[in-house]
Amino acid sequence: MTENTVKYSENGFWIKKEADKYIVGLSEKGQDDLGEVSFIDLPETGAIKTTDTLIGVEAAKAMTDLASPLAGTVTAVNEALENNPENLNSTDAAMNWIVELTDVSTEDFVALQNESGL
Repeated sequence: MTENTVKYSENGFWIKKEADKYIVGLSEKGQDDLGEVSFIDLPETGAIKTTDTLIGVEAAKAMTDLASPLAGTVTAVNEALENNPENLNSTDAAMNWIVELTDVSTEDFVALQNESGL
């Protein structure tokens, strides 16, 4: 597997592997499922499981909690989303990333989808 590989979760996230970090953002499928995002509830840094809510969003089509696509440790959060939740609808990964994870199982990452499901 090459570095900087991007995978997708069934519930609408893209996950990009960069060395030992995993960057998580909202995929085109997630954007399409939700519609225009108007509010986001961001996670705290620290341990997270796949049964835990990664983000809570209020959007045009749905108000929902999205579970984390991977278990690991949240080491960074895109705080800019708090005041600019519409950035989640951007196609620019530099704007629509949500968290950075470490301590992720490589097997769990490899098991994710290779395409966004759109």
